[in-house]
Order: sequence, then C-alpha cells, then structure tokens
Amino acid sequence: MVSMYTIFGRQVGSHHLAIGVLATLFSGTYLSLRGGSKKATQTPPINASTPDEADFIQNFLKQADAEEKKEKH
Repeated sequence: MVSMYTIFGRQVGSHHLAIGVLATLFSGTYLSLRGGSKKATQTPPINASTPDEADFIQNFLKQADAEEKKEKH
C-alpha cells in the first residue's frame, strides 16, 4: 500500500509527492541550463562624409571579419 501524508488538510500519496519533487527538479534544471536568448550584436553607426567612404569602411570591415574567421579555423 501507499503511505499517505496530510498536507494542507488533504491526504496525499507518497508517489504523488515523489512525482512532484522529480518534476520540479528536472524542470528547474532544464530551465537553468538551457541558456538565455541570443542577443543581436549591433555595430556602431558609420559616420562617413560621403557614400564612397561609407562603402570603403563596410568593405574593410567585411574583409577584416573574413580574415578573422580564417585565422580561427
């Protein structure tokens, strides 16, 4: 037979308590280990005086990122 406990004036079986404890434990572990949402990285605005200068800066940044990725691999 099942052991019964009186909680808040109601009879609760030990198997229900065990299920509740395990569910709380596993859900808490899952929520704490899944990580947060990914934050988008924002680059600072490019303050260029001409569109050519802005294009040059963007191309330079793309090339620098490509070289950095090559070095990591």
